[in-house]
Amino acid sequence: MDTRNNPIGIFDSGIGGLTVAQAVTEVLPHENIIYFGDTAHLPYGDKSTAAIQAYSIKIGDLLLRERCKLILIACNSASAAAYDLMREYIASKAKVLNVIDPTVAYVGERFGGQTVGLIGTKQTVNSGVYEQKVRDLGRDIRLRSLATPLLAPVIEEGFFNNSISESVIHTYLSDPELDGIRALILGCTHYPLVKEEIEAYYAGSVEVIDASRIVAASTTGCSRAGTGRSASSSSPTTPRRSKPPRAYSSGKGCTWSCTGCGSRGGAGCRIRQMFPIIPVLSAEERMR
Repeated sequence: MDTRNNPIGIFDSGIGGLTVAQAVTEVLPHENIIYFGDTAHLPYGDKSTAAIQAYSIKIGDLLLRERCKLILIACNSASAAAYDLMREYIASKAKVLNVIDPTVAYVGERFGGQTVGLIGTKQTVNSGVYEQKVRDLGRDIRLRSLATPLLAPVIEEGFFNNSISESVIHTYLSDPELDGIRALILGCTHYPLVKEEIEAYYAGSVEVIDASRIVAASTTGCSRAGTGRSASSSSPTTPRRSKPPRAYSSGKGCTWSCTGCGSRGGAGCRIRQMFPIIPVLSAEERMR
């Protein structure tokens, strides 16, 4: 069966995965995108592995009913806890990708023999999945991991690019565990929204790795055009998406207001304009 015209499904525990969804729309301008933010259960970072797996399977069923040819787990916690299970469960119905593998590959290519930091949720850090995958590269990379559990909720509530997020970021990044790093992996898809603040803290001494575009590039194999051409290389013969991107949440809608970006129209507002959030009653409700 030809699935080239089927949509790409992307999900996260909340709205942070929209940073990945936005990057996918730019890399694959011809693809139809469906996004699901499980805001009823956020954050995933403090949930058990079993709970995250249950949420992920339900969302996977939802996206399969929408005939998604690819399901991208745009959440580090869910990628760590549920990727293997989802890949086995969905099997031949759709391809499943996660946000961890492309990021680890990028680190392996550029930071062999160096020290790299990782910040993420408790679930992501405690799972040890980054440490194991980096170790498996055999590139003598020393990974220093720090759980930053307050950061995603602060961003989810719209408190970024202000004194609140600055205080939280500075407290975490000054932890001795991150001393001497050459690069820092943003191990949560919410964190790109505070990337500029993190870069300002390091003042150019550390490369801050935003996985959103790295992960988006990994989706090009499922391109409808078959070549994975980006927006910058599209031509009049490249098919364009037939529907605007759709975004749904299982609980409250997007809270990214101008609390986060002020009147300047920051990243949160730009993503909201591209992905208006449609609340649904639950992850079991079929998207329409």
